[in-house]
Amino acid sequence: MRLYLIDSVSAVTAQTHGQLVVTGSHGGVSAAHLALAHPPGLVVFNDAGIGLDAAGIAGLELLNDAGVAACAVSHLSARIGDAKSTLATGQISALNERAKQLGLNVTESVAAVVARL
Repeated sequence: MRLYLIDSVSAVTAQTHGQLVVTGSHGGVSAAHLALAHPPGLVVFNDAGIGLDAAGIAGLELLNDAGVAACAVSHLSARIGDAKSTLATGQISALNERAKQLGLNVTESVAAVVARL
């Protein structure tokens, strides 16, 4: 998979389809719908503090149901809205089953995932 760093998941394009997309976006339902415009092979979000009813990561299951691997990093480990920060210091706090099938784990760094994939 080729790596794409995009601060907002709204910037996915046909080029990112099936690729590894690291974003600075929250992992909510609206972000998942944006990602599905050109479904990546794996997409990384920010958990945005998780929030009420897990709103900050609610999109991970929606993506899983659509066959897309997805995870979120802790908002304490990377700046929201900053894909470079997500890549450099992000630590996974939540992931869907598809991401688990790729071998991702909670607390793993995004940098380690990118190096492996």
